[in-house]
Amino acid sequence: MKIKEEQHNVYLYGIRDFDIEQILECGQCFHFKKIAEKEYGISAHGRLLHVKQEVCEETSSLVLYNCDLEEYNAVWEHYFDLNRDYGAIKKELLLRDNKLKEAMDVMWGIRILNQEFFETMISFIISQNKQIPHIKQIVENISIKYGKYLGTIGKEEFYSFPDVNTLKEVTEEEWRMLKVGFRAPYIVDAIQKILSGEIAENVLMLMNREDAMKELMKVKGIGEKVANCILLFSLGKRDAFPVDVWMKRIMEYLYFHEETDNQVIRKRAIGMYGEYGGYAQQYLFYYGKVHNLGKTGKNG
Repeated sequence: MKIKEEQHNVYLYGIRDFDIEQILECGQCFHFKKIAEKEYGISAHGRLLHVKQEVCEETSSLVLYNCDLEEYNAVWEHYFDLNRDYGAIKKELLLRDNKLKEAMDVMWGIRILNQEFFETMISFIISQNKQIPHIKQIVENISIKYGKYLGTIGKEEFYSFPDVNTLKEVTEEEWRMLKVGFRAPYIVDAIQKILSGEIAENVLMLMNREDAMKELMKVKGIGEKVANCILLFSLGKRDAFPVDVWMKRIMEYLYFHEETDNQVIRKRAIGMYGEYGGYAQQYLFYYGKVHNLGKTGKNG
C-alpha cells in the first residue's frame, strides 16, 4: 500500500481486503452516514472523516478528505486496522474451516474497526432488540444533544459522541426521551460503573476474553452477546464470538442442523476458530444476513 498527502487530503493506493461499504454496513458500528456510493462521513474518536473508495479488482484506492498524514497515523490507520494482514487471516481461517470460503469471497472487504470503548459500550447496550437504522438514529440523537459539532459533509451535519463525564448527570427519564426505552437504567448503570472505576478500559484490555466478558456483564443489561461485541469492536479481543439470533441461525444452518444452545455454538466456534473467532464471526454474520441463511423458508 502506498500513502501520500496532497492538498490537505490523504490518498491510499493498493489497499487489499478493504471495502468501506462492507466495513461500515456490517453491523459493527453506528456513527456514520452514507454520502454516495462508496463514500461516507464517519464520526469516531472525536473526529470527523470524509472518506471515498474506488475499487479495482483485487486492490483499491481510498481518499481521506481534509486529513493530513499526522491525523491518519494518529487515528485512522488504527481505526481501520490497516496494519493487519487480512489475506493471511483468511488463509488461516480456511485451513481451520473451508465452509468460510464462500462468505469470505463475497464479504472480502470486511475489517474489524478499532472503536472507542465508551461509545461502543453504550451503542451495543442500545442495540438490543433494535434494527440498525434505529440504533444509528439514537446514537445520532445522543450526539446532537450532548456531543460537539464536528462539521458538515454535503448537507449532513456530524457530532461527536459525548464522553462519560458529559453524560454523568443524565437521568433515566432523559434517556427515555431519546427513545432508548427499557435500556435507560442499563446506560445509567454503565456510566456509574465507569465513573467509579469498577469498569475500566485499561484493566479490561489486560484481561483475557473470558475474564473481561465477566467484568462487562457486571453492568446491568449486558449479557454475553453485548459483552462480546464490546470486546471485539473496541478492546481488541479478536477471539470474541458474539452470538445473537442471526448468528445462532447461521451457525445452526452451517454446522448443527437443529436448534442449538448459544453456549454450545460459542464453544464450537472457539474450538474451530480460536484467536481468529471475531474475524470468522464478521464474515459469517454479514454474509448470513445478506443471504438470509438459516431463516425459515430460506436456504433450507
